[in-house]
Amino acid sequence: MNSETIKFSRKSAPEKTARMVESIVGCKWSLTVYNLLKNDIRRPGEMVKSVEGLTTKVLNACLKRNIEFAIVERESFNEIPPRVEYRVTALGDKFIHILTELEKLQTEIDDGNL
Repeated sequence: MNSETIKFSRKSAPEKTARMVESIVGCKWSLTVYNLLKNDIRRPGEMVKSVEGLTTKVLNACLKRNIEFAIVERESFNEIPPRVEYRVTALGDKFIHILTELEKLQTEIDDGNL
């Protein structure tokens, strides 16, 4: 056996990514918002009407957080009355795919398949 010991440096989570995951997954409404967007419900008023318990204030905070991390983007239309729509970005699609895979893994664990 080789007498030389291999030393590994401590690996820490990527700071920005870890903060994003903690912030978004920690928001109980983010996954609901992604589901609404997936079902073409893009306007804030429609979102609030579609989900029992979701308020405009909470939705705006959730959307702001997701925009900050470039998961969701906001589009404003120059119309009267003003109209705003949200959609998932390319990065958001990748992030949501990862969350979906984690959900599948949890289901397998819950079902005793792992």
